[in-house]
Amino acid sequence: MLSRRLLRIKVIKALFAHIKSGADNMIASEKTLMASVDKAYDLYFQMLTLPVEIVRYAEQRQELAKQKKLPTFEDLHPNTKFVDNSIIRIIANSDAVNDHVAARKLGWGQYPDLIRTIYMQLVESDYYKEYMQREERSLDEDRSLLDAFFRSMQECEALDDVLEEISILWNDDLPYIIMMILRTLENLRPTHTDLKVPAKFKSGEDPEFVKTLFEKTLVNYASYQDYIERYTANWDVERIVFMDNLILATAMAEFINFPSIPVKVTLDEWIEISKYYSTPGSSTFINGVLDKIVESLTEEGRIRKAGRGLI
Repeated sequence: MLSRRLLRIKVIKALFAHIKSGADNMIASEKTLMASVDKAYDLYFQMLTLPVEIVRYAEQRQELAKQKKLPTFEDLHPNTKFVDNSIIRIIANSDAVNDHVAARKLGWGQYPDLIRTIYMQLVESDYYKEYMQREERSLDEDRSLLDAFFRSMQECEALDDVLEEISILWNDDLPYIIMMILRTLENLRPTHTDLKVPAKFKSGEDPEFVKTLFEKTLVNYASYQDYIERYTANWDVERIVFMDNLILATAMAEFINFPSIPVKVTLDEWIEISKYYSTPGSSTFINGVLDKIVESLTEEGRIRKAGRGLI
């Protein structure tokens, strides 16, 4: 399922776009936000089928090699360990995966150059060569190859370019989706004949979390900014970037409106997000300001945590 970290990032991006564009239709912006969440889930399936396409390409190459006028011994007797990878076959035969790909019109059919590029990178990689040289054939062995493959895709510029071409909404989603895929593969056992695909959300609370966080931040943004100014009065206004203020306001909305989410979780999440989406010094600044805001909101009785959300 999509992580809360990714959902928070989706919210902050939607808020940034809405406020910076001067949009006045919150409902339209919220629909775009939820569409970006849906697209993140699509990316899970899109990436999950990537090794399937690579295997198909490898099989085509092996068949063409056998048809040479003067095929070598290796051409006629290729190492089939990769094309026989048990996990890739499970993915290829998964009804859940294939149904989603078909329904959402996903796939790699329009990008043969990318498939060829990734295949060539794969066969030149050390982890692939070591995998092909080992005689062992097991689920764990096959999983280790895919683990290395998917991790390497986070550094593949050709893939980044194509994903951006397919959907601008996939910008920055890949690392989170890769981890989601790796967790799926970790759960596979030798007795499994099908892939257990995770639901989009961990629970029914997640879509409401996204919508409520977006709405509450936007509706109360001006009042939150007035509040934030109390604790940033000694800072040079020009040093406080827009994203810092937006993160502070969104964190405030989360503190106030989600009693089941511990304060520490909210603090840690938004401080981590600021490291990637704001300036180098933002995390320290946001940490200090949020500590003061939490103390003040708690004294005012505006932060009320219940159950596992107790401070």
